[in-house]
Amino acid sequence: MAARKQITVNGRAHAVSGDPERSLLSFLREELDLTGPKYGCGEGQCGACTVLVDGKPVRSCITIVGSVGGASVTTVEGLEHNGALHAVQEAFLEADALQCGFCTSGMVVSAVGLLREHPNPTREQIVEFMDGNVCRCGCYSNIVKAIQLAAQRRQKR
Repeated sequence: MAARKQITVNGRAHAVSGDPERSLLSFLREELDLTGPKYGCGEGQCGACTVLVDGKPVRSCITIVGSVGGASVTTVEGLEHNGALHAVQEAFLEADALQCGFCTSGMVVSAVGLLREHPNPTREQIVEFMDGNVCRCGCYSNIVKAIQLAAQRRQKR
């Protein structure tokens, strides 16, 4: 029997048993029913599966669940607080930064990670940081606007 590890997902502790070599994405979707992170390319190239691990964006499709024992994982579902959307989620809605929505959870989570690292990013920093997130619908200009809007609102708080 595999050793049991524990990870915190969206503020709640969960035991990880079974195959420690499976992907974090499969654990989140299949064990915890968290469907925000999407399976896109399966190679860490599209960003649809992005989650925060200890506050940093990672591609959950290529992250081994056994490697995050003891870590804190945040999915898009864990960004809301007391029923209120995160500022980045609100800005994405307001700036019309989504169309089909497939990439949105990965984009939002990556943007949260960006704003933690660069609270007032330049356009160039946004484009560079978000480069690994692919939007099949081409909403990139509105995504940049949404991140700028979220940054501005955070500055005013």
